[in-house]
Amino acid sequence: MPSTNLTFANQDAHRAWLASQAALPAGFRAGTARFEFTPREAPKPARMTLTLIASDEPTPDFAAMFTRNAFPGAPVIVGRKRLGEPAIGAIIINNKISNVCAPDGVETAERICAETARLLGIAPAQVLPSSTGVIGWRLPADAIIAALPQAVAALSNDSIMPAAEGIVTTDLYPKIRRAAVGKGSIVGIAKGAGMIEPNMATMLVYILTDLAVPREILRDMLKRAVDVSFNTISIDSDTSTSDTVALVSSGKFPCDDYAAFEAALTQVCRDLAEDVVRNGEGVRHVIAVTVKGAPDRETARALGKAIINAPLFKCAVAGNDPNVGRLVQAIGKHVGAHMPALDLSRLIARMGGVEIFANGAFRLDPEKEKALVAHLRGAELYASAPPKDGVFAPPIQFPPHERSVEIEIDLANGQGACAVFGGDLTHEYVSENADYRS
Repeated sequence: MPSTNLTFANQDAHRAWLASQAALPAGFRAGTARFEFTPREAPKPARMTLTLIASDEPTPDFAAMFTRNAFPGAPVIVGRKRLGEPAIGAIIINNKISNVCAPDGVETAERICAETARLLGIAPAQVLPSSTGVIGWRLPADAIIAALPQAVAALSNDSIMPAAEGIVTTDLYPKIRRAAVGKGSIVGIAKGAGMIEPNMATMLVYILTDLAVPREILRDMLKRAVDVSFNTISIDSDTSTSDTVALVSSGKFPCDDYAAFEAALTQVCRDLAEDVVRNGEGVRHVIAVTVKGAPDRETARALGKAIINAPLFKCAVAGNDPNVGRLVQAIGKHVGAHMPALDLSRLIARMGGVEIFANGAFRLDPEKEKALVAHLRGAELYASAPPKDGVFAPPIQFPPHERSVEIEIDLANGQGACAVFGGDLTHEYVSENADYRS
């Protein structure tokens, strides 16, 4: 669950809140550059943003986790190698093209890292690359390298907002979360709207801290934080080829309480993970599924994901239709296929706190139906609007609230529990992805 229950009256109010969260931890700078280019594979004008995050000096204390997709992008291949390096000093990110399975992709990523390093006065192996966007196209390497001096010149230690804005593609708005710990802070940004079911979409997350935590401890902490945050979300069940979560410490302040640091890091990751879902392509409802009483946590997580990825149930939620038969069908399908010995005779299911199923039978009546509809409508981020010129466009560019469609499943089969977040399936999602490259 989010650490807050924020509401925003309009885009300006949301923007002001983001700005209040955006102060960079000590020891970091961020800057962006934008330029026009023409993709070789689709010769029509496009616009790319370079985002550069640099530490004042290379640091040995960094961690990263990457996609489990068997066709990882070139930046992921390079990034995995960087984990063995003594230090990291910068992250260079581009949007529009993901550099996945493109000819000479790794060489291109390394060339861009080398030029970034030259401009910053650090070693090429101290630069971590990231790319997001269309899969299969080549990066415009010459144009990127020509724009790098502009990104370096734009570096500032004031705010992470330019970076949060620079990494987006189909996101409706930037995402920033922060936490204070002792004398320092943890600040994270995320990009992601579609192709989201991380297994560590296109999801990129960068977390910065000025608290000194040794790299091995930092890496263990990030692994645990990712497991209970980004690995518990899904927008469309597709795992991106480019998923990256990076955590870098400038070490400017001592960390006197590792437990407090990990708790804050975990909360930042959880909040960013839910932000990714709430900002998902076409998402009008966030669906929060809590499964408890499972034999173990993995069983609970797998069942939660089966629910939030069930297409018919997602469509029902999109239409504010409490068609709970689709919910129970999704549970039965998953259990029947993956754990047929699991006893469901004591299962209890609730939506919005209303009991809808118990002891093998539905518990429905007209009053419950009204309550369920009200719950769905209350969680809606925006109402669907007719398409303009055949294209669906969300009427908002900010999250008006942090409410969710709340589903609770009690299996009464043990102590395992997990909370999973997903989104509904809307006309807007189909329209966005039907026209993604056009």
